[in-house]
Amino acid sequence: MIKVTRLNGVEYLLNPHIFESIEVNPDTTITLVSGKKIIVKETPEQVLDAIMKYRKKLGVFGNEE
Repeated sequence: MIKVTRLNGVEYLLNPHIFESIEVNPDTTITLVSGKKIIVKETPEQVLDAIMKYRKKLGVFGNEE
């Protein structure tokens, strides 16, 4: 799971394996495979960095940088 922050300041844990896309509209919007959209304070780069750290911790795709 990765930690993201909703616009109201509440921290939220998400499973990055269910992300379909990440967009900037102008806020960072994460779309899940279910179609649900979550708007977060983090930039797309910060979300991507958190996903890569999570995958490295699991040992999946350990060569990602």
